[in-house]
Amino acid sequence: MALKKSNYNKAMALVLALIILSYSIAISQGLLRVGFYSQTCPNAEAIVSSVVQEAITSDFNVAAILLRLHFHDCFVQFLLSISLSSNFQGFAVREAPLLVLKISNYNNAMALVLALIILSYSIGISQGQLRVGFYSQTCPDAEAIVSSVVQEAITSDFNMAAILLRLHFHDCFGCDGSILIDNGPNAEKQAFSHQGVRGFAVIEKAKAELESACRGVVSCADIVALAARDAVALTNGPVYQIPTGRRDGRISNISLAADMPDVTDSIQVLKAKFVQKGLSDKDLVLLSGLVKAAHSIGTTACFFVKRRLYNFFSEGGSDPAINPQFLPELQAKCPQNGDNNMRLPMDDDSEQTFDDQILRNIRDGFAVLESDARLYDDESTKSIIDSYFGFLSSIFGPFFEQDFASAMVNMGYIGVKTGSQGEVRHVCNAFN
Repeated sequence: MALKKSNYNKAMALVLALIILSYSIAISQGLLRVGFYSQTCPNAEAIVSSVVQEAITSDFNVAAILLRLHFHDCFVQFLLSISLSSNFQGFAVREAPLLVLKISNYNNAMALVLALIILSYSIGISQGQLRVGFYSQTCPDAEAIVSSVVQEAITSDFNMAAILLRLHFHDCFGCDGSILIDNGPNAEKQAFSHQGVRGFAVIEKAKAELESACRGVVSCADIVALAARDAVALTNGPVYQIPTGRRDGRISNISLAADMPDVTDSIQVLKAKFVQKGLSDKDLVLLSGLVKAAHSIGTTACFFVKRRLYNFFSEGGSDPAINPQFLPELQAKCPQNGDNNMRLPMDDDSEQTFDDQILRNIRDGFAVLESDARLYDDESTKSIIDSYFGFLSSIFGPFFEQDFASAMVNMGYIGVKTGSQGEVRHVCNAFN
């Protein structure tokens, strides 16, 4: 153990107090017992286990979410009065697995609750200490200022919604604002995979207003994340909260873009890139390429489409996954010898509205980008897409908007810097 003896004793004293409290609660609340439902509902635990296993298989983050839910349901009133010291937090991260083994020897279900509490804290701590409302005390108007700037930008140019979503995605295979830096030809924004990424002026405007309101408080990385969230809401998408508290990175280099998904990546490569960043297959379906929602409300250049229209095979020809009814339309918009910079909508049916139409297009062969189309080649990602269009999915889920919001939050944890890491820039395109 890495803790000093005095700190260790304090931590263990708190653990013991919680165990004693657990026993007292159990005694006062009616003598809980293992197998309580064995006669009245014999399959109760098996049913719960099955549902939980399915949920965690689909999204591993649900494990931590359920642990937190149990904690807040059972112990919120007691733990609100306890201030966990930094020493105990360190103990939770380092010693939680050992403590679980020790606690499992207690013949009491409430002791297991204690283990879950400690594990949920260790999971939360390990994810970077981001939290919703991070600036509520230090810069109370921070999120409102960003929202105002984003609303003005989208009112002026509706395409800015998709642009800001794409900017967040391209920054967040690192989530530290490194894509914003202008530091010469080797800056990260100069990477081939970041071609066409825009929206920098909107971020700089929001930063300037924030610096006037509360200098040196709100990071550029958080502004990018908040701007993307607001862009979704302003296009009739889900309104959701995101944890903030990111710090800005001090490095910006083309090499940082090496792991970015590419429109020509195979489904196996796409899955590998997302797994490497701690994202699930469901996150891939919702966020791959240039962010599915950005596809839903944005456009792309013919440059990214022509290969699958004319040279998909070494001997030429088009991607057979393209619906035969759709191929002539694409070829008309992007002639083989035409302008590579010509823009075409990602979603002909609802390009100015956030919705799940992009997933319907993928299913039906109307995907514009190759990376989107490939999602229907893999059984795992195909089943996820199909799950949104089941007979009763509109009633029982899964729900596209809810899952998209969750995927955005998940993505926002990639490579974050917090605490004493990084810096809070005074302008977003230059280090302090």
